[in-house]
Amino acid sequence: MEYLDFEKPIQELEEQLSKCLIIGKESEVDVTETCEQIEKKLEKTRTDIYKNLTAWQRVQLSRHPSRPYTLDFIEAITKGTFMELHGDRTVKDDKAMIGGLGKIGDQSFMFIGQQKGYNTKTRQYRNFGMANPEGYRKALRLMKMAEKFGIPVVTFIDTPGAYPGLEAEERGQGEAIARNIFEMSILKTPIISIIIGEGASGGAVGIGVGDRVYMMENTWYTVISPESCSSILWRSWDHKEEAAEALKLTAKDMKKQGLIDGIIKEPFGGAHSNREEAFAIVEKQIVKTYNELSKLTIKKLIKERMEKYEAMGVYND
Repeated sequence: MEYLDFEKPIQELEEQLSKCLIIGKESEVDVTETCEQIEKKLEKTRTDIYKNLTAWQRVQLSRHPSRPYTLDFIEAITKGTFMELHGDRTVKDDKAMIGGLGKIGDQSFMFIGQQKGYNTKTRQYRNFGMANPEGYRKALRLMKMAEKFGIPVVTFIDTPGAYPGLEAEERGQGEAIARNIFEMSILKTPIISIIIGEGASGGAVGIGVGDRVYMMENTWYTVISPESCSSILWRSWDHKEEAAEALKLTAKDMKKQGLIDGIIKEPFGGAHSNREEAFAIVEKQIVKTYNELSKLTIKKLIKERMEKYEAMGVYND
């Protein structure tokens, strides 16, 4: 298991406990009391760390290398029924944006989300979860297909941003994201959006206009990453922790500002600490939310969605 910088005290205590247990097994020395003391200290340290996480520490947890990605969630909650669909029918199939049909129980859903890689090779293959315009156009194609057949849409958001390359801009990156925002606001089927990792800028909003938008507990959602914000304001990445606090990017901050509809609790220590539990929690939230949204007429669904986004923000007339 990999440990983040702020988790080092936990790592040290777990190593001490492991050595203590080995000594107890391999020798005649009674170390029961010592092991119990280490366990108590370990439990207290875990509680102190995870109950008092800073904004930057939550950003780090959202990027944990063992954290489950979009395909992990989809494959777990659809239990082998997922069928991936490919291509935008114009340019190519963007590997950073995945989508397809799958079932939870007897109900079909159109699942769409950004997919990151697990190692150097797959990260390059998935372009680090940064979609090109064709990725957003593929997502829109699948949403329109879902609308046609009355299938609800579930989007999983996990991206450091839309791909900022010259080719992407030449192929209309801004227009593709703007088109998605417009079309999603009037899509005639329920949309549930869940931020499962990083939610940066238009790259996240491009598939994030939903009837219900949720954030997992240790994720972030804002217009710019803390590092980029720090480099712009302070000409250095050294102030990323300060930038993270100022950006108000955590799930708690977003809920307080009325920009999301709810927070999905994670297993203690983060989604990576108990992936199966994390999958079960997300599945339960999707089913519960869909049951609520399915009771609304399409006209009321779109009306409430539009009103929700129109009410966001503060302005002077």
